[in-house]
Amino acid sequence: MPQQVHTQLHTDVDSGLLVERSFRFRVVGGPDEGLTHVLDRGTTMVGTHTDNDVVLQDNTVSRYHLEIRTRREGIEIRDLDTTNGTKHGDVRIGQIVLAGSARLRLGKHTEVNIEPIDQSVDLGDWPHDHFGNAVGTAPKMRALFALLHRVALTDTTVLLLGETGTGKEALAEAIHRNSRRSEGPFIVVDCGSIPKELIGSELFGHARGAFTGASSDKQGLIEASNHGTLFFDEIGELALDLQPQLLRVLDRRQVRRIGENRSIDVDIRVIAATHRDLRAMVRAGQFREDLYYRMAVVTAFVPPLRERKGDIPMLAQHFVQRMGRGALPLSDRLLGELTRHDWPGNVRELRNVVERAMSLGEAGLDDMQGQPGQGMPGISGLDDSLDVESTAPGSAPARHSDVLELPFKEAKAALVEAFERDYLQALLARHRGNISRAAAEAGIDRNYIHRLVKKYNLDVERS
Repeated sequence: MPQQVHTQLHTDVDSGLLVERSFRFRVVGGPDEGLTHVLDRGTTMVGTHTDNDVVLQDNTVSRYHLEIRTRREGIEIRDLDTTNGTKHGDVRIGQIVLAGSARLRLGKHTEVNIEPIDQSVDLGDWPHDHFGNAVGTAPKMRALFALLHRVALTDTTVLLLGETGTGKEALAEAIHRNSRRSEGPFIVVDCGSIPKELIGSELFGHARGAFTGASSDKQGLIEASNHGTLFFDEIGELALDLQPQLLRVLDRRQVRRIGENRSIDVDIRVIAATHRDLRAMVRAGQFREDLYYRMAVVTAFVPPLRERKGDIPMLAQHFVQRMGRGALPLSDRLLGELTRHDWPGNVRELRNVVERAMSLGEAGLDDMQGQPGQGMPGISGLDDSLDVESTAPGSAPARHSDVLELPFKEAKAALVEAFERDYLQALLARHRGNISRAAAEAGIDRNYIHRLVKKYNLDVERS
């Protein structure tokens, strides 16, 4: 399929700035020494014929010697079956993709440097208090919204990093809605919830008879996202054996259904998100390095709610409005309680507390507004089942019927986290806070117990 013209964007890890990248072709040896050409758009042809974009005088260079293309991951250089060849180091190349600087020899005499040119992009101050359905005015959120709005205008792949419940899916959808693909589909692949034995078929689709139970042709999620955006939620959970197949899709923009030999072209934009440390997973051999770099063209960090507590009143009001209550004023007492909490479950936990209070009807509304003689649901004990400790982080509502009203992904997360918390409390109580003995009984690593204790903000009493 034809290569799309685009600008390469990436983030500078140290500064957090958005960087716009192009490359420069510079002749450093041979008859054309000093000649330069910026490789910032589409395809560049190099050779001795005057039809080329870069015309060289070295008679050992072929008439049409190189084809250079800008790609999402770097510069693709292809030797056009030349007589004297193109070398990278001492190796003659046919095709290579460069993400950074490189020295090439064309023919016998011409030495060329391929050099990245990075320029910081001034994102400006974000003028709104939201980006799509994500809400916030804290400096970190304004900077994030400005970055993602700029990136949305391109087809650049984005990796969203942040704790569970920070709103990564809402940000991914906002990127899609602000892109040229907004009229196309927004398809979510939850890598953590699709069973391993089914995820291949879900992603790539299958042909009838490809395996037992494949009674008809099935379109996969990648194919279904054609002309739209494909969002991989919790990409760190993707099985290692499926990662090379996904990498090929991203490389070629083609997908092949299981059981078929024919490849289907797909025009997709990819966004991924995870709460995991993918770099650590790469070092441990749990995630492919090449797939990581393909995903992390632009990396954006979504701050936890405890680092932007000034946004809590606005978020609480936002959730009240979503429940159809309009601009209902919230009491200073309630907002003080909300702000003092650390929200280990982040925005999702805050939303659950507010929405569960709203679901109590008029009594709950009175409490949220701080009427005399009433508590504040989900915060100060109107109902023990709504105490904030029982809702942290993203835990299951007190009644099973409440769980059934949540979206599948959130209901599953609520039940799993409620189980983890209850199991851990009982386990540590039996061993009087001795984490080593608790870990031995449970058959899990003691460091994992430490992480769960921190996650659920448990007060461990040691014997």
